[in-house]
Amino acid sequence: MQVLADGVAARIRNGFEDYHARFAAVTRRAKSRFQQRDWAGMRADLVERIELYDVCVAQMQGWLEHVLGDQAQTRPLWAKIRDAYALEVAGLLDQELYKTFYNTLTRRFFGTRGVDPAIEFVALDIEPTDQISHPVARHSHAVHGDMAAVFRRVLDGYQFDLPYADPQRCAEAMAATVHARFAHWGEHPLVQVELLETVFYREQRAFLVGRALGEYRHTPFTIALAHGEDGLYVDALLTDRDHLAQLFGFTRSYFFADLPTVGDAVVFLRAMLPHKPLDELYTVLGRAKQGKTERYRAFFRHLAQRPDEQFVHADGERGMVMLVFTLPSYPLVFKLIRDSFAWPKEMAREEVMEKYRIVSRHDRAGRLVDAQEFKFLRFSRDQFAPELLDELLQGCTASVYAEGEDIVIAHCYIERRLRPLNLYLKEVPREDALRAVLDYGQAIRDLARSDIFPGDLLLKNFGVTRNHRAIFYDYDELCLVRDCRFKRLPQARNDDEEMRHGAWYYVDPNDVFPEQFPRFLGLDQEQLQALLAEHGEIFDIDWWTTLQESLRHDGHADVPPYPDATRLQRTGTPATAGGTR
Repeated sequence: MQVLADGVAARIRNGFEDYHARFAAVTRRAKSRFQQRDWAGMRADLVERIELYDVCVAQMQGWLEHVLGDQAQTRPLWAKIRDAYALEVAGLLDQELYKTFYNTLTRRFFGTRGVDPAIEFVALDIEPTDQISHPVARHSHAVHGDMAAVFRRVLDGYQFDLPYADPQRCAEAMAATVHARFAHWGEHPLVQVELLETVFYREQRAFLVGRALGEYRHTPFTIALAHGEDGLYVDALLTDRDHLAQLFGFTRSYFFADLPTVGDAVVFLRAMLPHKPLDELYTVLGRAKQGKTERYRAFFRHLAQRPDEQFVHADGERGMVMLVFTLPSYPLVFKLIRDSFAWPKEMAREEVMEKYRIVSRHDRAGRLVDAQEFKFLRFSRDQFAPELLDELLQGCTASVYAEGEDIVIAHCYIERRLRPLNLYLKEVPREDALRAVLDYGQAIRDLARSDIFPGDLLLKNFGVTRNHRAIFYDYDELCLVRDCRFKRLPQARNDDEEMRHGAWYYVDPNDVFPEQFPRFLGLDQEQLQALLAEHGEIFDIDWWTTLQESLRHDGHADVPPYPDATRLQRTGTPATAGGTR
C-alpha cells in the first residue's frame, strides 16, 4: 500500500505542476495582448485561466479513478497518500498551493461535507506566508542626482516589443510628480525605488509594482503604463496606500503576473498593504482557489475564538432573491439563493447563478464585489440566531439542510461586507452623504462603460467601502448593456392612462427607461440635484444608446483603475487633482 501511496502522491504533485505550467502559459500571453492592444483576447484569457483549475482537477481525478480502481474510496490508503504528499511538497515555497490542489481532489472523490482531517490538510492555526523569508525578485534603483534620469533607467529596465512614445517626457513627468507629492519629505525625498521584476497586466494597463524609500519612511510606488496609438507611455503614478489597495482590491479582475512563485510576492504586497486580507491578495493574483482556502482558514479561525457569537441577518432591506447573513464581528456576508422569489422577480435559480458567473469572468471595473462560491460549509446549529435559522431551513432548502446538530450550507456566495448605501446616507454628515451620491453616479457610469447594467439601481443594492467608494453587489437583475433596449417613456394618451397605477404600456424584460430612474432613488432634493448636475447623462437615453453602439463596435471602454489625481499629464508636469475618473 505504501508503494502505491508514494506513486500516487508523486503523480498528484506532477498534476499540480502541470496546472501551474498551463496557468503560466496563459498568463504569459498578457504581454503580447497588451503590446497588440488585443483587449478582447486578454478577456478571453481571463476566462480560460479561471476555468483551467477545474479542467486540471477533472483530468487528475480521471487518472486516479483509473489507477486506483476499487481502492479509490479506501480511506486508509488516502491517509497514506496525504502523508506521502506532505513529504513531496515539504520545503516548497508555495506548498500551500499544492496542498489546496490535493484537498480539492479528496473533497471531490469523497463528496466531503465540511472537512475531513483524516485525509485532508487542515491547518486553521497557521498563516501560510509567515515562514516565507525568500525575497521576491525585484529591481532596485538608487535615487541621486537627476531624478528624471533615474526614472528613465527604471523604464529601460523592462523590455517591451514596442517603444515608448516619449520616454524622456514620461521620466520628467514622474520626477515632477514625486517632487510635488513628497515636498514635505525634503529636497531629496527618495533614496531608492524597488520594483518587482514581474510586470502585472490587467485590462488595458501594465503595472510596475513596488515601493519607494525615503531616508526615514517608505511609500507604495506603482507605475501604470498604457499603450496609446503612438506607443507606450506612463499614465499614472500610484503612491497612496489607498489607491494601491483599490488596485489590488476585491472589486477588480485578476492580474496576469507571471510569478515564478506566489508566496514571496504575497509577502511583499502585504508589507505595503498590511490591512489587506491574505485571501484577497492570492485571489487578485489569479490564485482564486488558494484565495478561497485562505478565506476559509481565516474565517473559521476567527469563529473558533468567538464560540458564543451567532450569525444574524445582514443589515439592510431583506432581499427577494437572496438571503444574506453575517457574523457581526467579521467583515463577510454569506448570500444564499432563496427557494422562491417574491413578485415581481421572475427568474430561476440557474439564472441567478449565471449572473454570478458573469461577474466572476467580467471586468469588474472597481465597482462589483468579487463573490466567491462555496459549497458544503458545516456549522453548529447553535451558531445561528433562531430567527435566521428558521428562515434558512424554511426558505432556502435547496441551499441549506440540517444534519444532526450541524447546519450544512450546501451552496452560497461569500463577499466582503459593505455598508448599504441607503443606510450610509442616513448615518453620515451631509457632505459625506453628498460625496457618496456623486460616487454612486460615477459607479453607474463605470459599470456601463464596462458593458454592465445593474438592472436595479436602487440605493439598497449598492454598498460603501472604507475608502468611501460606491460598489454594486446585488446581481440578480444584472445584464450586459449591449443586451438592453433603452427606450423613452411613452406619453399617456388620456387621463385614464395618466392616472393608472403601474405602467399602462407593455414592458419587455430587456426594456430600460433611463428617464424613470430618478423617481425611485429616494434621494432628498439637494442630493438629487447634485446627482443630476454631475451625472445627468445616466438618465438620458441618448447617452446609453451612444454608449451601446460604442460597445458593440469597440468592445469594453477604458475605465482606469485609479483616480484622475494619480494620472500624469503627458506634457511633463504632474496632473492636478480631479474627479474620480
